[in-house]
Amino acid sequence: MTPIRVVLVDDQALFRAGIRMVVASQPDLEVVGEASDGAQAIEVVRATRPDVVMMDIRMPVMDGLAATEALLADSDPPKVVMLTTFDLDEAAARAIQRGASGFLLKDADPEFLLAAIRTVHAGSSVIAAAATRDLFASLGGPTRPVPPAFDALTEREREIFGLAARGLSNAEIAAREFLSEATVKTHVSRILAKLSLRDRVQLVVFAFEHGLA
Repeated sequence: MTPIRVVLVDDQALFRAGIRMVVASQPDLEVVGEASDGAQAIEVVRATRPDVVMMDIRMPVMDGLAATEALLADSDPPKVVMLTTFDLDEAAARAIQRGASGFLLKDADPEFLLAAIRTVHAGSSVIAAAATRDLFASLGGPTRPVPPAFDALTEREREIFGLAARGLSNAEIAAREFLSEATVKTHVSRILAKLSLRDRVQLVVFAFEHGLA
């Protein structure tokens, strides 16, 4: 099996060393580069083409938010997980809006960090939709006009959109609406496709951005 290639970005060398030891201890993971600021991160990532980038938010020269936005604009970008020191981080929320796959607290357990790398590499987001909802609910702020694409949702799809935007899982929606989980999954997939959203986390973000949560 080809190892998951990881780049570590943080301005604290000691923190990077700790993360590198944890990641390098796993046979399916490989650290292929490190950087101490956002500008250096862009160079390292473009040179090494990793699968996953662990990106600190607050760094000198260029912060993690700007670096993430630049990297995600590339063709075939890596998955980016933001590293932050506190839960309700406005910068982390902005990074998720721009396409980051979630965020991790810097004091997260090593097992959780390893699971996060594997999870985003497999195509899922690190944080649950419910956690995303809490994050964006804490921030508030102005909303944007609802795009025409939302009108393409059926009445049933709007009902399920609303429940998913509240952070309910497929199983919870299925129990509430007396549907099978497979049916809910199909509805959610159609909703994401119609709204051009990547995953359920982006659905929650969309709902808050447009005042639909």
